[in-house]
Amino acid sequence: MPSFDIVSKVEAQALDNAVNVTTREITNRFDFKGSHVVIDLDKKEFLLKMETDDDMKMRQLLDVLISRAHKQGIAPEAFDTSKEGHQSGKVWRKEVKVKNGLAQEDAKKIVKLIKDAGLKVQASINDDLVRVNSKKIDDLQAVIQLCKNANTGIPLQYVNMRD
Repeated sequence: MPSFDIVSKVEAQALDNAVNVTTREITNRFDFKGSHVVIDLDKKEFLLKMETDDDMKMRQLLDVLISRAHKQGIAPEAFDTSKEGHQSGKVWRKEVKVKNGLAQEDAKKIVKLIKDAGLKVQASINDDLVRVNSKKIDDLQAVIQLCKNANTGIPLQYVNMRD
């Protein structure tokens, strides 16, 4: 029976490359000359700790980081920028969580979306992925299109297609 998996993963190496490219670009930019800029990546927690001189430079840094990460194949939705930055002395700090893996409530939202579409498929939640089974590959491709067109706010990848 044909099946595939819906996942939401970020490659640690691609994220590391994006952080390195961002750091290199920021050190070469004229408007950041002489400024305090630190980007620290915690690969275990998928957490970015950033420090700049002020809020405006923080927004610019975040914009450069997201654009460089997008070029590395990381969706902009993977960055959770909802947490506001705070000032600590002369330094502006912000923590950005990188979403890696499907949370249980997100997986339930995807399964509900698939079931409400009325397609002849079976969707089940297995840890941090959603497995979709069907008798026809065309139905599976319809599910992929449905998930791509739905605005879930989660970066999704479709892997492990089996016939």
